[in-house]
Amino acid sequence: MVPASPRPGGPVIRILLIDDHALVRRGLVEILQGLPAGAEFGEAGTAAEGIARGLAEQWSVVLLDLGLPDRHGLDVLRELHAAQPQLPILILTMFPEDQLALRMLEMGAAGYLTKESAPEELMRAVERVMAGHKYLSAAMEQVVAEGIGGPPPVPHEQLSDRELEVLTLLAAGRPITAISRQLGLSPKTVTTYRARLLHKLHMRSNAELTFYATQHGLVSPAALRATSAS
Repeated sequence: MVPASPRPGGPVIRILLIDDHALVRRGLVEILQGLPAGAEFGEAGTAAEGIARGLAEQWSVVLLDLGLPDRHGLDVLRELHAAQPQLPILILTMFPEDQLALRMLEMGAAGYLTKESAPEELMRAVERVMAGHKYLSAAMEQVVAEGIGGPPPVPHEQLSDRELEVLTLLAAGRPITAISRQLGLSPKTVTTYRARLLHKLHMRSNAELTFYATQHGLVSPAALRATSAS
């Protein structure tokens, strides 16, 4: 736990940082220590550790990266939000907003920022979601406002949450048996999901799914490295 920088007159906020890069976590601590209320920090480098700490301890807000080495960040979002729906979870990732932001908000995220955002915007976002509001960048607010007048959706936006989850695991190179254990499904059901994904995305192989997922920011290089090393 990184020590708090207390301010008189109010409780210190507690921020859980879930990101597989220690340098990124350190940079976030340096930025968010400037919050007026003061802050103390917990850190997790994997999805499993993030879920465990998120459920076992009390937090004011969670900052969550999507590109984790063991599981996709949407798994963390889903589990933490189901257990603690009032806990604000702010997605902070390298993946472009137009790819996943709306899906993440629909799944319970309180906001979505890219890692290219300015430090001042990150602080505003943290304060806003802790106040019970959603946070979108100006660019994403414009996309939402335009609605159907915006660009056509990319193919994976038409998938169900479960289909998207299976896609990210297949694209990361996880075998059918491992996916079935992780998701609590039978291997036959996972195979059915795979066939459905190939049909919906007009593809013929797992290699094409992996290429598509990496191109659209659905699976991170860290996840691919972790799978190849196992």
